[in-house]
This record gives sequence, structure tokens and C-alpha cells, in this order.
Amino acid sequence: MRFFEILLFFSSACLLALLFIFNQRIRRSALLLTSGAGSIFLVIHLLVEGYRVQLLFLYGFTILMLMLSLIDVFITPKVVRTASRIRRVLGRLFIVIGLIATGCLLYVFPVFDFPAPTGELKVGTQVLHFIDPSREETFGKTATGKRELMVQVWYPAQAGTGKYAPFIPDTQILRYMAANYGLPGFTFQHLKYVSSHAYSGAEVSSAQTSYPLILANPGNGSSRFLHTSQAENLASHGYIVAVIDHTYNTFATEFPDGRITTSTTNDLFSPDHDYRTESRNRDKLGKVLTGDVAFALDQFELIQSGQIPSHLKGRIDLGHVGVFGHSIGGATAYDASYDPRIAVGIDFDGGLYRLRDREGLRKPFLFINSESYFEKLKMVMDNRVYTDAELNRIGSTREWEDQVTEDKKLELERMRETVDEGGQVLYIENTEHLNFADVQFISPIFKMLGITGKIAPERANSVINAYMLDFFDMYLKNQGGILMKGPDSRFPEVKFVTSLF
Repeated sequence: MRFFEILLFFSSACLLALLFIFNQRIRRSALLLTSGAGSIFLVIHLLVEGYRVQLLFLYGFTILMLMLSLIDVFITPKVVRTASRIRRVLGRLFIVIGLIATGCLLYVFPVFDFPAPTGELKVGTQVLHFIDPSREETFGKTATGKRELMVQVWYPAQAGTGKYAPFIPDTQILRYMAANYGLPGFTFQHLKYVSSHAYSGAEVSSAQTSYPLILANPGNGSSRFLHTSQAENLASHGYIVAVIDHTYNTFATEFPDGRITTSTTNDLFSPDHDYRTESRNRDKLGKVLTGDVAFALDQFELIQSGQIPSHLKGRIDLGHVGVFGHSIGGATAYDASYDPRIAVGIDFDGGLYRLRDREGLRKPFLFINSESYFEKLKMVMDNRVYTDAELNRIGSTREWEDQVTEDKKLELERMRETVDEGGQVLYIENTEHLNFADVQFISPIFKMLGITGKIAPERANSVINAYMLDFFDMYLKNQGGILMKGPDSRFPEVKFVTSLF
């Protein structure tokens, strides 16, 4: 809760307590004083912190109590009026329920603070719009008919001025984000008050002449915004990080002309498809996503040479390029790493695609998995099969799981090959799939429902950022690499997978 939200909630609780004081004279003065203070807190809150739908009850209660107090003191004749006991009890019960509900809403939907970047450099950010004239859009309509991308860049910056950029700058996006999680459109509107740690359009830092480039890929139906904390942290340590919104594979992407596209690719992963059809669909989508990475890298080459105007001109170290991604974005990172321009990559909890039409990746690659995903891989390693009861519980079939197992065996072989090239396979205890994105900060209810793991979001973020930075430093800057040597007492939840078969 923000400061004036706390004061407003506290004043409302005091008003409730005063309603139980039976001395009419004392209560009349105290109610006027407290409701007046609460109204001042309300005005300052609205002006400084901004309106929140989760606080509607407090707004109404504070204004109502002020009005009743003024009427009681200045207008109503000094005659004692007594309401029936039932009405008094019901009224107070309603207020108690309203305050409890408001407290729950504030807990479930907090205006949270992002973890501060751990590097010494300030962070700048800007958004780029790219149009690929060589590729037709196959998942929806665009203004040109060609594949269009929005890419947000975080980079080392000179000392910024003014306020930090908002986490999600357009409130329209928040409506689509709420719908993506099956919630009413207004649910996440408070996130417009969440601030990042980056300055919009700041000048590039002069600490180095150029900085390694890292291309990042969100998961299916996710968004570039949900990798803000990871991008900011890398940028603060001297990297240019470009997170790609893969058009029609995000919950919402807004283009400069105001168009907003949403995901049209969810049906590709419907459990109603048979496995082989879904696998082909996934490979088809994956080919487009991998093409997005290659195209984005083409554009940064043009930016570096000055053919596309940008203050990043001449500041991108294209000799040291990395890539990472989450879920299908992690699979995209692996697939894109076959590009000879990309030196190294990281896959966060993403099953691979397009495994059968190429040889294994011959360069360092890091796999960091959630504990739940690793357990599935371990079943394959141990040749364990689901029981009929387990299949019923997860809503799957024997044929489906047999085909998944076949692909996972090939995936494990690819992972083993990357370890031979200097990579690693890790998993983090008490994590779930969404601990690898900033969605874990949005609401503690996700943890309670098991959508994210038992690990605290701040701890999960800290661990992931530490290992990601160490790996990229090792291969893109020829420094660090300490965490890649094996278990570290500072991170006991990180487990190295030493045997994949």
C-alpha cells in the first residue's frame, strides 16, 4: 500500500471504531475531526497517488462520514435520535465487511515496487517499431500486410532526469492483460502507477564505447513488459537489451498508429488437437518467432551503421550478441542461436521445437528450469510413465504422453550436447513456470494459487538475474562465470543437473 492509501485506510478504521463509542458528545466531535482528516488524506491521495478502483469503498465511506458529521454538528437539532439496534448492528457490520474487503483487494492487487537493478549504471529505455518487407503476416492483419514488431530497448544511460518510465505506459494494454488472466478489464488499472527504474529516451552512457546486445523473447501470450526487471538489471551491468513483442503472440501490442493486436495463436496449443498436429503448429509458430529474432538483429545492424536513426548508433557491440527467452520464447532463444551472429543463449523453462530438422546446437547455452518442469524431464530420464490415475488428474491420455516423452528424450539429448559445449542445465527449487516473468510481482494471489512457486518473487528474481548475468558475462565479456562452476552457498535453491540420462 502507498503512504496516503495507508492513512486513508487507517482513518476509515478509526471512524469505524468511533461508531462504537456511546458518549454522543465525544463521538460527534471525534467523528467530525477524523472524517475531516480522512477527507484531507483522500484529496491528497487522489492528487498525488491517483485513483484506484479497489478503494471505492474507502472513498465513499470517507465522504459519507464527513457529510453525516457536518449535518450532525451544524444542521441537525440537538435532539438525540436512536436507531433500532438491528439497524445499528447491520450498518456497522456492512462497514466492517467493506473495510475487510478493501484490505483484501489492496493485498491482492498491490501497487508494487520493482526490485532495483544491481548494477552501477543508470538505465534508459525506448520503443522501436520495425516492419519486415520480406515476410507476410500470417497470424492476423497489419496495416501493410507485412510482419510488424514492437521492440523495447533497455540500455546503460547517462544520469537520467525527471521521473522513471511507467511499467506499462498505456492503460488500454492493462485491460487486455486482465482479460488474459480471466479477470474484468478494470482489475489491473492500478498497475499504471507502478514505476520502472528506467528513464525514457535518456542518452546512452559514456562508460563504455559500446555494449553487448541481448535479444529477449516473452512466452506465449505474454508481453515485453513482463521482462522489465530482467532487462533493467542487465542494462545496469552494461548490456543493451531488446525485448521483442512477437505480434499476435502477446496479450496485447500497441503500434504507433494506435492499433492494438492481441493473441491469435492460443488455439495452436489447444489440448483438443492431437499431439502431432499441435507439434506441427508449434513448429510453424516457432519458425515465425525465430524469424522475428533474426529480423530484429538485422535492424540493430542498421541502427549501428546509422541507416536507421537512433541514439544507439555506434554503441552496439554486434560482435557479442546473446539471446534469452521464457517458455516458447526460451525455445525461440535456442532456435535463434543457430544464427552465427548469436554467440550464446538462455532458455527459461521452455520446451524446444524444430528438433528433428537440424543437428544439435554447437555453442554454449544455459537451461534454467522451474522445479515443476524439471520433474517432468526427470520422469523421462527415469523412464517413468504416468499411472492411469495421474493421467486422469492432469486430463491427458496415454498416447499423448507417449508422444511427449519421445520428443522430450530428443530435447534431453540436445540439452546434453549444449553442456558439452560449455553450457549448463539448472533448476530452481520451489519455482513454477511464471516465476521467470514479472507476472510474479503483480499479485500474491498467484503464489497462493500455485501459479507461481513457493519461493518469494523477489528471491526468484534475484536468483534468476544473478545466474543470467554471470552466464552472459562469462561468454560476452570474458569475465565472471563463478556461478557456472557449480553449486554456490549463496543460492542453495539452485540445483545443477549433472546427468541427463
